[in-house]
Amino acid sequence: MAADKAWWIFALLSAFFAALTTIFAKVGVENINSNLATAIRTVVILAIAWGIVWANGQAQELFTISPKTLLFLVLSGVATGLSWLCYFRALQLGHASLVAPVDKSGLILVLALSVLFLGEPLTLQVLVGTALVLAGTLVLVMG
Repeated sequence: MAADKAWWIFALLSAFFAALTTIFAKVGVENINSNLATAIRTVVILAIAWGIVWANGQAQELFTISPKTLLFLVLSGVATGLSWLCYFRALQLGHASLVAPVDKSGLILVLALSVLFLGEPLTLQVLVGTALVLAGTLVLVMG
């Protein structure tokens, strides 16, 4: 597969692992505080991510990161942490089959923000796809 198409494989794997995350997390938050559950999950992710960085010999790159890049990675980390805390609490309170689609409807915001802040094109395909995601989420949640 050409390198310019490799993103597709990783995106599918991401979706697969995100689905497993929801199922495992729903069972995992059953009898524990959702914040503690998120903290445990974060430690596991931290160990895996740093293990991969060290195994690939990429740790020295840490000292070459620009301040702008570091700032945006920190902001992304803050947003991720807040998202996970809210997601685990939502899973604790609601059905995974409803929580997950609402969480994934963040795609609508990503599409809007990528047009506004990243200058990505707003095409008919993007508009129709966004409308379909919104419609699908509403059908699942209001049903």
